[in-house]
This record gives sequence, C-alpha cells and structure tokens, in this order.
Amino acid sequence: MRDTEGGGGGGGGTKISKSEKDQSWIPKIIKKRVCTTFVEDSFSNGAFCQCGGARDAHASVALGDYFSSAIVNHWDSAQHSSESPTDAFGELQFAGASKRHSYFLRLSWDTPPSMVYTLMTAHWGLPAPNLVVSVVGGEGRTKVKTWVREVLRQGLVKASQSTGAWILTAGLREGVGRCVGEAVRDHATAASSVSLSKVVALGIAPWGLVHNRQQLVNPQGSFPAKYYVQNASRDSCCLDHNYQAFLLVDDGSVGRRGGDTGFRAKLEDYISHQRTGIWGSGSIDIPVLCMLISGEASMLERVDLSLKNSMPWLVLAGSGGMADFLTDVLENLSSAPGAQSSSEGDGEAGPSVDLKDRVAERVKKYFPSEAETDKLVERALSIYQNRDFITIYHGEQEGPNDFDTVLLKALVGASKHRASVDASPYSEELKLAVTWNRVDIAKSELFNGDIQWRHEDLEDSMTDALVNDKPQFVRLFIENGLNILEYLTYSRLESLYRSAADGTLLYQLLQHHLTERLGTTAPVSTLSREQGSPSKMAAEKIQSGPVTEISLFEVSRVLELLMGDVCKPFYYDALGLEQMTSKRRALRRASKLLRGDCLYRERRCLFPWASLFIWAVLQNRSKMATFFWEMAGESVLSALSGCKILRELSKLEMETETKLSMKELAQKFENLANDIFSCCYRSIESRSFTLLIRESPVWGGTTCLQMGMSADARLFFSNDGVQSLLSQIWWGDMKRNTEVWKLLLTFFCPVLCYTNFISFRKREDQQQEEEKPNEDGLGRDNDSLYGTTIFSFSDIKHIEADSQEATTPRTVTIKGIPRTHRPPKRPFIVSRWRQFWFAPVTSFLGNVLMYFLFLLLFAYVLLVDFMPPPPSGPAITEYVLYFWVFTIVCEEIRETFFLGTMTCRQRVRVYIQDVWNKCDLIAITLFIIGLICRMFHWSYEFGRNILCVDYMVFTLRLIHIFAIHKQLGPKIIIVGKMMKDVFFFLFFLGVWLMAYGVANQALIYSYDPRLDRIFRRVFYRPYLHIFGQIPVEEMDVGKEWDVACTDNVTLIQGGAEPCRILYSNWLVVILLVVYLLVTNILLINLLIAMFSYTFSEVQANSDIYWKFQRYNLIVQYHSRPSLAPPFIILSHLNLFIKRVIRKVPSIKIHHFVLQLKGKAANRLMTWEAIQKEDFLTAQNKIQKSSDSERLKRMSVKVDGVLKHLTESRDFDHRLRALENEMEYCSNALSWIVDTLAQGSNFKPPRPPPTLRDVVPSSSSST
Repeated sequence: MRDTEGGGGGGGGTKISKSEKDQSWIPKIIKKRVCTTFVEDSFSNGAFCQCGGARDAHASVALGDYFSSAIVNHWDSAQHSSESPTDAFGELQFAGASKRHSYFLRLSWDTPPSMVYTLMTAHWGLPAPNLVVSVVGGEGRTKVKTWVREVLRQGLVKASQSTGAWILTAGLREGVGRCVGEAVRDHATAASSVSLSKVVALGIAPWGLVHNRQQLVNPQGSFPAKYYVQNASRDSCCLDHNYQAFLLVDDGSVGRRGGDTGFRAKLEDYISHQRTGIWGSGSIDIPVLCMLISGEASMLERVDLSLKNSMPWLVLAGSGGMADFLTDVLENLSSAPGAQSSSEGDGEAGPSVDLKDRVAERVKKYFPSEAETDKLVERALSIYQNRDFITIYHGEQEGPNDFDTVLLKALVGASKHRASVDASPYSEELKLAVTWNRVDIAKSELFNGDIQWRHEDLEDSMTDALVNDKPQFVRLFIENGLNILEYLTYSRLESLYRSAADGTLLYQLLQHHLTERLGTTAPVSTLSREQGSPSKMAAEKIQSGPVTEISLFEVSRVLELLMGDVCKPFYYDALGLEQMTSKRRALRRASKLLRGDCLYRERRCLFPWASLFIWAVLQNRSKMATFFWEMAGESVLSALSGCKILRELSKLEMETETKLSMKELAQKFENLANDIFSCCYRSIESRSFTLLIRESPVWGGTTCLQMGMSADARLFFSNDGVQSLLSQIWWGDMKRNTEVWKLLLTFFCPVLCYTNFISFRKREDQQQEEEKPNEDGLGRDNDSLYGTTIFSFSDIKHIEADSQEATTPRTVTIKGIPRTHRPPKRPFIVSRWRQFWFAPVTSFLGNVLMYFLFLLLFAYVLLVDFMPPPPSGPAITEYVLYFWVFTIVCEEIRETFFLGTMTCRQRVRVYIQDVWNKCDLIAITLFIIGLICRMFHWSYEFGRNILCVDYMVFTLRLIHIFAIHKQLGPKIIIVGKMMKDVFFFLFFLGVWLMAYGVANQALIYSYDPRLDRIFRRVFYRPYLHIFGQIPVEEMDVGKEWDVACTDNVTLIQGGAEPCRILYSNWLVVILLVVYLLVTNILLINLLIAMFSYTFSEVQANSDIYWKFQRYNLIVQYHSRPSLAPPFIILSHLNLFIKRVIRKVPSIKIHHFVLQLKGKAANRLMTWEAIQKEDFLTAQNKIQKSSDSERLKRMSVKVDGVLKHLTESRDFDHRLRALENEMEYCSNALSWIVDTLAQGSNFKPPRPPPTLRDVVPSSSSST
C-alpha cells in the first residue's frame, strides 16, 4: 500500500514508470467482454447484432455460427460473449482540462467487487470512504430541474465533504452525472486542500456507451491516455473530467444502457460490508445509501433487488419519473385502509386486491407506455413491503441545507431494522455520527439529556474516535459518562499503538524495535529447525504480520530513545521489568514474557491520561494531545514532556512539513508550561518552588527542572519563578542582595562571617510556627503539606531528616498535622560556618580565585621556570602545577562517575553532551601529552609547544565561569553565535584569498620551488594585505627592492631569492587593487552586516539563553565540594571516607529533587490542577471575546433563524394544504345542503346556517 502514492500524480517519468510497474498485473486478472455470437437484430435488416455492434465489428467465429444464431431470439451477455484480458486501464488525461489525472479500468460485469475495491483503495490511492452515496436515475439527456441541481450542489456534495464520502454515478457528461461532477469541481475549488481529498466522485458506466472509447485502448496500459472531448458544453456520453476514477463495465454490448447495473449493485453490497476508518479500524461497516432521482420504469427491478439486500434508499420526491411514482405509492397508500389491513395480517397472504388495484392505477398513471404492467405492479408491491428502508425527501420544500442530517436519519432508520434486539437503539446513529465526524449532530440528537448512555455503548465509538483523530468526540464521550479508568487497559493501549498509520515516524520506530525483539526470540524458537540469521527470520516474521506483534515493550523502547536519560523507562512496571538495569537483559525478559499469556494486558492502565497524552504526542495530533494534557495531572511537567518528545521527533522526521508542525506543537506546549507555572508562581511562591523540584511518579521520577533542561525549554527557564528558585539556591542561606566585595573580603577573612557583615536569612523557629496557627487550625501556611523547598545544602539535610522522621510510627501530631523533628541544632560557630562555605556562590568564588591562581602558575612555569628534561628538571613550581591539574582531573572523575543514580554509560553520555566538559577533556588530554613529551630530550620542544597551546584552552575555560554574570553571560552567547558567521565568512575569504594568492605569486615570480616561500606568499601575504601590510617595493617594479635576487635556476633551486618578472607587473597592480576592493570593502562589510544581523536577532533573546545556561552552572557548583582545587583533594578524601569506609549515603546526589508522597503529593497536584483550570478559563474568556468567535456565534444564530424561516415556510405549505381541504369540505357541505334543500323527502325544522365573516373580527382583535 505504500507504493500507491506514485500513481497518483501522473506527472514525472519516475511516477509513470512506477505506475506501469504497479499495474502491470491488471490484464492477468481483470477481463473484458467480447460478443462471440452474432444474433441478428430484426430492425436493422441483418446489419447489426442485438448487442449493438455492427456485423463488420464481429469476429469471424461469431459470424460463422449460423446454427446457434438461428435458434436464438434474444442476445444474452453471459451466453453470447466471452472474456479476454482487458485492454483499457491506467491513467486518464483530459485534453484541455487543467486537473490531475483520473484512473480508469475496463472490466467485465462479473468481476469480483472485492478485487476492484482493493484496486481502488490500495493501488489507485483513493481514500477509504466513510459513506457511499450511489446516485441512481437521471441519466440520458433529460433536463435536470433547478432545485435538483441545488440539492446535489448544496446538499449532497457539501455533505460528502463533511463525511468523506464516495459519490457513485454514471460519470458521463449528461444528466445528473454532469451536475454531480460540476458540483464536486466547484466545492473542490472553494474548499481547503484538507477537505479536497475527502470527496471522491466515481463513475460507473457501460463500456459500450462511452464516446471515443477507442482512445483508451492500450493492452499495456495507458499512463496516461489522452482523451479528447468535442463540444463539451452539450450533453453527451463522454467521460466527465471532474471524476477521480472510472469503472467501465463491459458486457459485450455497444450503445446500450443498463449493462453496469448488476456490477454496481454487487459493488455497493460489498462496500457495505467493509469497515470504516484507518485499516478498517472503525466501529461500523461503511454505510451505503442509494439516492433515486427521476428514473425510468426499468429502475423498479434495481430498487427491489437492493431493498431485499437491506440497502437503504433515499427517494428525491418531485424529481419526476420513478421517484414520483414511489413517493406516491409509499405516502398515499400507507394511509389507506387496505394498506393498513394487509400489513397487519399474515405476511404469507400477500397484499390485498384493493392495494394491487391502487398500485396498478398509479403504474398506468406514471408509465402509460409500458406494456408489462403486471411485472411493474409486482415489483412495486415488493418494494412496498420493504418500505422501512426507504426515506422520502421533499427537496423542493425542505431545502438542501440540512441534507447531511437527512442522510444520517435515512441510514439510521434503515439500520434500526437490521440491528439486533440487545443493541442500543441509538448506537448505530452514534457510530455514524462518529464516522462522519459530526459532533454537532451527536450533541443535538444523541447527547441532549434524553438518552441514558451505558459505558459499554460508548467503548467502540471511543476507540473509533481515538484512532481516527476526532478529539471533539473524545471530549464528548468523557463528558457524558465514559470512565477512562475502566476503558483504557494495557491491551487497548497496545491496540492504539498498532493503529499507527503506515509510513509515519512512530510506525517506523516501533517496527525497528520490534525487529530487534524478534531478532532475539527467533533463534530460541526456530533455530533448531532452520539455520539462518536471526535478523532474516525476524524480517520474515514481521512481513507475515507486523502490526499484531507490537507491545508495550516496543513503546517503552521508543520513549527511551526520545526521552533519553532524563527519566526511568516507561511501562516497565507493567511488564515486570522495573528491576532490570541492562537493556539486553530487559529485552530477553520481555521476549520471554510476550511469548506467554501476557496477563498484564487485562489490567487497567496506571496513568491513563498521561498514557493517552504520550500516544497523541507521538502521533503528532495537536488537538487530541492538547485535550489529554488538559485532563492529565501534573500539567507543567506534562507540557514539558510533550515538548521534549516532539523536539526529539522533529530531529528524526525527514518531511519538512511534518517537522515544522512538530516544532510548532512543541513550542505550544512550552508556552503552556510557562503560562501555567506563572499562574502558580503568582498564587503561592513556595508551593511553585516545590512544584519545580518534586519527583514525579508518572514521568519516571523526573522533575520539571530536569525535563525543561532536557527539552531545551529556554522560555520556561526564563520565567521569573524559575529564576527566583535558582537564585535562592545560588545564594544558599545568605540574602540575595549581598554585595560581591563583601563575599570576597569574607573569603580572605573568614572571621567576618560570624559578624553582621554578611546578612543571612533567618529560619523561623519551630515553636513559633506551632504557636501561630491559622484560623482553620492547619498551621501557618500549610507548606508542610506541600513539601519543603530546597534553598541550600543544609535544607536538604533537614528535609531528609524530616522524611525519615515522618515515616516512623512515633510521629507526634498537632491538630491533625504530622509534626516532624529536626536533628539537634548545631552550635552557632559550626552552623554559620556551614551557611557561608556551603553556599554555591561561595564555592563559585573560591573556584574562580583559585583558577586565576592556577593560570598565573601555569603562565609562570611556561615563561620563567620551564626547565629541561630530567635530571635537570622539572622545577618545584612545575610539580605544583602537575598536582593542581591532578586535583582537577579528580574532580572531573567525581562529576562523571560519582554523581547521580544513572549507569556508567548514561553518566559518560551526559557528561560528553556538555560543550565545556569537552573543553575540559581536550585541556586535560593536551596537558598529559605535553607532560609526557617534555620528559624526553627528543620530544622536549614538542611537549612545550603542546603545553603552550593547552594554556590557551585552559584560559578559554574562563568564558564558562563568567557565564553566570548578568551582563557578560548574554554577550558570551552572542559571541558564540557570531563564531558561526565567522566560519561562513572564512569560506568566502579563503576562496578569494587562494584565487588571488596563486595568481599573484605566478605573475611576480616565474620559478620558485621552495614550498615555505610559496605558502607564505600564497596565503600568509594576501591575508596581511587585508590589514594594510602591503610590500610595495616587492610587488611594484617601479620601486627599488634592496634584496639580492638571481635568475639562475640552479641557485634558485639551492634556495636563492628569484628575481621578479617585469613585463606582467601591470597586471599584478590591477589584481592587488581588485583584491583589496573585494576584501576590505565587500567581504569585510559583509561580515559586519552578518554580525549586525546576528547581534540584533540574538540580543532580544540573549537574556533567555543566558537564564537557560545559568541552570547548568548552578547545578554544577551546587553539587561541588566547598573547597577549590588544589585543596579539593581534602574534600575528595572526606567523601571517600564517608562513602566507601563509613557507607554514609550521599545527600547531594539528589540535588534539586524532592520526594512527596501521600496527602502532601495529592494536595500539591490538586493545587496545580486548580491553577490550570483558572488559566484555561481565562483563556476561554479571551477567546470568546475575540472578533472571530463573535462572528462565529453570530453565524450560528443566523443559521438558526434561517432554519426557523424554513420551518415556517413548511407551516405555510401545510396551512395552504389545510385551506384547500377546508375549501373542499365546505363545497361538499354546500352541495349536500343544496341537494337536501331541493329534495321533498326531508323537511328540515330550520333553514340552513349562513356563513359568517370572521376576518373582520379577527383583525379587530389584533
């Protein structure tokens, strides 16, 4: 099915060849019909056969069978024609019509409809229909009434656009077929590109009736076939260019109508048994409706056969012919007494004689020229028995505006008679509304409060709405009683992932991980029987049935690929893999589990809304994902997670349009996270801080800060609330307005920290909190119920102690709140010392100062004290430098392998992702290489050169340190962006510099074999020209050049300076002028313009970038020991003793993470949900007050007024009919009165009453 897209365009050569290859099998399966017996037509004097073909057009075999033709009186297609491979198929190009190619196929009338339907959907690429409307009648050159045209244009085609329907007609430029084609063309022109593909006009016509059909004949197929139409303004039997596809049914006849009737009925019946939706995933069969317009008497057999197959019909009353006849029979005879009694009696007795007489009268009235009236009466009576499947539509009176509702009610009315007793009477109507995506009909007709829906009645429709991306119905079902906890099991979640469309990125990722899993299971099950590669066997298994094999394990692997190391794997708890740390071991365990009974599939999904949100985000469904985000908890973290998934998907997506939509949806979720957190921050600051660092059980134990960092959510990190929390953590227990010079002074004189020289934040005493409860008796601010915010290292220890104490059974409660106890209070000297030295800002300042001392020592060693190799050196200062670098290496190892709870591979991957960590690796590697080389005489100078370069790398590391500064940080980002512009500029400059340098060297010197001089004069000298260093004496022969030169080739080869060439010096001067003009004016100004554009573009967002990068620096120094290198070795020894010897668990390993459980977690989530609801309510108010929404509401009101006017018009029609009845009754009564008055047998006691005029009295009353 994926190869069908190439045949849809018919444009380029590759697409044509692909279509030929894809459809070369058609003549082997699809056949045509050829007349094999010449049955003479008595009206043509032997010139024509009864099939309509001339004698000369028949083969010699057909003409030679005189015996069979003599005894046959009537030609029959099944007996007198034979099959042969079709010779007309492919693509059709209408000459002079500016539209895409149509598809066509000549086929026999007994071709299996399943084969044709598969060809249309799989190979021609026609979208599977949600509705099929087969327009019957109105053929020939009869004039179509104006109101019928409006019903087709404003009713049928417009309803088809909203439902995604196929419209079946004859497809010829005559009658109703031409009207439908023009209506489809007009609506396709006016509609958007999205709705353009929803309406498929399909023509089914007799092959022998098509004009210029020989232009379509090509045994190899036509790609495309040129089809010329003469005098397109008049009705004819030519194909209509407004149709997407044509099925030309061949019964061997020529010029005869009706040859397509049998195949069309079989195709309609086959389609009515296929499922709607993607890959037939819908909850109902495709509804098929036959629409009768006008029609001849021969249509009665067609209608009768379809009704016996329970096919619903919509009769257009007033269109003439057969439609008016059926309307008269069904409406007028239904109220007759004979009809009532016959229908209430025994079904085998048959209709009454009176009913037959009434039908016979109407047959003679509508079809006076028909001879066999008895057959027509029998057919009409059979139709009357199945009248429940027929809906009469008075289009001239009702109007075409609500035609889609008419279609729905017609199909529902027919389906109610086919439905089982146990089924809900409204379930079919609901399924049709979901299939057509008409939520307005569902709200007004089904969910208006009159129907009590059961949970079971909504499940299938809910699945249909989810798979086919109908979020309005999903919202409607949830609002009307569907319990998502009972609905979403793991089995149903897997089925949702299996419904991923073929060719999408999610489908490819799932199939890739499925191949990996089957590759591991194949050797276990099949290797003993068949030797082969596991990948090959897995591929064969996937080809046999890939969709049914997808499980939650593949979904978990896809999410692990997209989410990275920011959270734990999803759905491992459902699969029983939560203890697995190795991917290979988890893969084997999952493969073994999935070969068993898979009992987990019957369990309910633990977090249904989050699971559906992830599913919708992976499918890139914007509205569906937004609705599930609204319903899910942890709105800030959920939005950031959706942003993360979409940005990772956009990196893998190849199609530009899909990639752009993913980026837009990711930005939308980032904006939502920013807006919701802003509301939380404005509400209660401390709780919003807790929200940022709270560990989420739904999203794999991650936090908002970690997810935002992983998702590159710069806008979120620029939020005032996030920055406020980071500033609190950065300053620790010190106040944020502390001057830097005070910190530096205290750094060199630590005694000042015990004075009031530096202001510290005061902790509220526990006893004061207990003495000041709120009115509700819940303490000062209920902050204890929402967790405690981490501001410093000491806070972490208190929270750890609180959580441990709260879990003990000896917890003391005050007024229903757990009262936690902190560890014994430390002495003031110890506590104040820790408050100052354990703050990240103090650690940062210490590292900055010591790093400057390190650079000074490094520079001193390189410039002053860099001694020869051993035994003469190195000097003592150089040994100090070695030890210093050793402590830096120890700190890098600690940051990489001894921080966090991830595996070693994950830690290394996270460490490498940071640019400045790469810079550290380069600096350390260069230092080690230089150190080794300088120890040997043969590599001493090389080692010194390496160390000189390494000093530059260490110095550039200062840029990262100053990223914390509010003024320098954004400028550093701008410089980094400008470096990309410099590289582009160097490309242009290098091209021009090389062109000028080579030409200049060749024009000045005829021969110079020394490579060092060539490179200097070709590259280095032109580069210096840019900055004004031009050796005029050397380049201009008019100037004296006091350099000894020679023209002797031998001397030049020995290294002597060659002399200049005189006669081409004028060209050297011209090239110099042009070179300076281009470089100094054009390229330099280009670079300045690029810098200006980059600066103006980045300057507006540089503050956002800086705030985003600030988080990394704060996390880094928050987790660092207080001492800076080289004294950090003492901290490392202390950590070694604590972790390895004393086995004391790390506290800083969970920096910026807070675990909340039970009531505290529930109340925090409730508070966050309230803030989200307030935000969404405010957004809805803003949206409703917009001009577009006002216009939309106004248009709805106008439509309601028009609907009431239409209903009043119907009332006028009924009143007019009632007046006619009253007038008839009054005339009859007057006749009776006159008759009785003239007779002498009856003498009334009083004279007849006179008619009083009531109009004046009514007018006076008004």
